[in-house]
Amino acid sequence: MTPSETTVPRPRVEGDREQEILDATLEVLADVGYDRLTMDAVATRAKASKATLYRRWSGKVSLVIDALLSAKDAPAAPDTGSLRGDLLESFCGQGGLTDERSVATFASVITAIFRDHEFAEAFRRDVIGPKAAVSRSIFERARERGEIPASADLDLLAPALAGIVLHRLFLLGEQPDRAQITRVIDQIILPAATSSTASAPSSTGTHEPENKTKEPHG
Repeated sequence: MTPSETTVPRPRVEGDREQEILDATLEVLADVGYDRLTMDAVATRAKASKATLYRRWSGKVSLVIDALLSAKDAPAAPDTGSLRGDLLESFCGQGGLTDERSVATFASVITAIFRDHEFAEAFRRDVIGPKAAVSRSIFERARERGEIPASADLDLLAPALAGIVLHRLFLLGEQPDRAQITRVIDQIILPAATSSTASAPSSTGTHEPENKTKEPHG
């Protein structure tokens, strides 16, 4: 290899070719799951060399995270004017809990969240983080409108809907649809959010004991 060849940087993968590789990654992910996905398998599916992949991605974690992010636009908080409407719009639209592709993709990586610390950290930060921020902003706006108490515990309320629906999907085998999500919103989320007792914990995390005056012994 000549000196000039060593100083010329290899071209990065970008544009349509990059998207083709990301699409191939999602296909392999759907077929075998994250645990069995390899750079070799993605290269074969994308009809590219493994060296081509490594020009753009440092490894499996960064490749899969980019593929997941490429599958949809960045989430935006809906603004229907009501907490109920915003929740329905957010969770029943594209990329929401009724989007079969989105749910299937989540299912393909769920075991890796527990087994692969590096992937779990990146997944929570880059994929779940923006979704969680949208959910929280929905409740923050509802609080600003006066729909829910100022003391409402958003740390509990914001992720509750997704938690309930995904629990029923993965543990009970119930595929989420708009009717199910509507029931959860109307029967669980809204009553909890609007309750006067839906308050955040104190800074100490403990409740003050009730001050009761003891009856004198006769």
